[in-house]
Amino acid sequence: MEAGEFLEHAEYAGNRYGTLRSELERGPVVLEIEVQGARQVREELPEAVQVFIAPPSFEALRERLVGRGTDSPDGIRARLAQAEEELGAQGEFGHVVVNDRLPRASAELNDLVATIWPRPNGEGTS
Repeated sequence: MEAGEFLEHAEYAGNRYGTLRSELERGPVVLEIEVQGARQVREELPEAVQVFIAPPSFEALRERLVGRGTDSPDGIRARLAQAEEELGAQGEFGHVVVNDRLPRASAELNDLVATIWPRPNGEGTS
């Protein structure tokens, strides 16, 4: 990290994540990152389009995390504490998509991507 090879990096719920700058050389990319990383990207690339994917409610998020069965109770508590803070950052993002129903949220994201990266002759757009 000290060599500046990462566009963004963060610790989230006890795990470390990051995106290498070299990933941007592949062309347009979509990064799935948390708020701390998004702030770093915004600092480095203010022209980047940022989308906040929000749960329909905090309780729905809790139910999803418990239902997955992949995290310990302590891990779930850590993720929920982080999420509570991050949900307050939605206003920092140019777009917010509420993931209440997957088909609807996916369609909204597809429409947004189509406006950012239109295909030649309008192919594949809705």
